[in-house]
Amino acid sequence: MKFCPKCEVKLKKGVSGLECSKCGYTEGQKVKQTKKTTEEEPDFSLLAFEGDEGEESMPTVKIDCEKCGHDEAVGWMFQTRSADEPTTRFYRCQKCKYTWRDYT
Repeated sequence: MKFCPKCEVKLKKGVSGLECSKCGYTEGQKVKQTKKTTEEEPDFSLLAFEGDEGEESMPTVKIDCEKCGHDEAVGWMFQTRSADEPTTRFYRCQKCKYTWRDYT
């Protein structure tokens, strides 16, 4: 976040770079736009692991796998919706590595 050096107003992205809406100060050339995660687009990259990554630190629970029926899985919780709603529980079967959610 950058501020105008003249009037200390927050600079916003404009056609020719970062611009001050109060005094018209412009900084830099055209700003490269990057995709940012917003509240409408949560970042779900933390929901799944690649291979066995991180599973050794997760608690093991007794729960039947929905795919193969094995009775042991690792479990973790993640806030997928707004803060006033309960967290979503995720499980990964220790045998077939199938991952599923539990909303209760």
